[in-house]
Amino acid sequence: MRIAIDARMYGPEQFSGIGNYIKNLTDHLFKIDQENEYVLFLKQPQFLISNFESPRVKKVLVTSKHYSYAEQFKLPFEFAREKFDLIHYPHFNSPIFFNRPSVCTIHDTTPFYFPGHKMGSPFRRWAHRQVFNATIRKAEKIITISEFTKQEILKIFPINPDKISITYEGVDDNFKIIENSDIINKIKGKFGIHGKYIFFVGVWRNHKNIENLIRAFNLVKNKYKIEHQLVLGGREDLHYTRVREEINNSPYKKDIIATGYIDNNDLPILYSGADLFVIPSFIEGFGLIAIEAQNCGCPVIASKTSCLPEILQSSALYFDPNKPEEIAEKIFQVVNDNSLRQSLIVEGGKNTKRFSWQKCAEETLAIYKQILK
Repeated sequence: MRIAIDARMYGPEQFSGIGNYIKNLTDHLFKIDQENEYVLFLKQPQFLISNFESPRVKKVLVTSKHYSYAEQFKLPFEFAREKFDLIHYPHFNSPIFFNRPSVCTIHDTTPFYFPGHKMGSPFRRWAHRQVFNATIRKAEKIITISEFTKQEILKIFPINPDKISITYEGVDDNFKIIENSDIINKIKGKFGIHGKYIFFVGVWRNHKNIENLIRAFNLVKNKYKIEHQLVLGGREDLHYTRVREEINNSPYKKDIIATGYIDNNDLPILYSGADLFVIPSFIEGFGLIAIEAQNCGCPVIASKTSCLPEILQSSALYFDPNKPEEIAEKIFQVVNDNSLRQSLIVEGGKNTKRFSWQKCAEETLAIYKQILK
């Protein structure tokens, strides 16, 4: 059988979460599946720079941009040039009028609650809903990455729950404990970090709740006089200016470091060197960054919302993301109590063993085979 994958978002450089998912899923699929052939639809520059060793994998260049008219009216013809038995859409955006058998992965329902600047108009929000609805209704099977996301889909769209399968994401082998202090200090120097630090990484958007994290940092610095810096990783989004405003208004802004994009070579080192990782989001589909941090030996505190209690279970401390003072108290508990910190590190290491890309690929392949029968 021939399986196509819409890999236009391939790689974490441009589309961090979904790009990471596509890369890791395909890497492991191509290793374990010795029967089926694959067609990967890629855009530049990934089409040029990506090489797949398996002779059963063909890469095909497409030009249609995401969330565009071309995606709906040109992409079907680009797909139709190739013969395949099943196509996997790793996101909600698929051509509505392309009707070959499909599987889709829904990572989260965040845009329904936090539309963002790209869906500022009523028409954009309507179009998003129509495409999302068409994708899940056409699909032979819907993959979600948490029970929380499954329940959110069912809350918004009345579909058969049996149509949805949950396959948890995994942790890249690159994310492991780095104990070499020279390596850690070198990367800290690269980003202007000195001494101890509290770490966050993610997109700078409303649902990530970075503003309340900064407010909590101000509170814990003022009340407890901790020596830590706050390191905020991820690209600054110029459409969401409130994070930068919050930094500039902080009396401790000299201790807040905005690193910009952090590549996957540096990220495990920064996780390993941090005293604490904070995930303050209002909503997440899986919260992979928290699992990455735990796999690098970094204790985690997290919002008691959405999927995070499902994914982290008892391996993290939780707070109300709407209450900066509560976030501040949890931060201080961990940085001030070494035995608590060590306990979270141990429990975090146990928790990450529940997740692997190998298992994700195996479960996804089983879904392909079920449909292809």
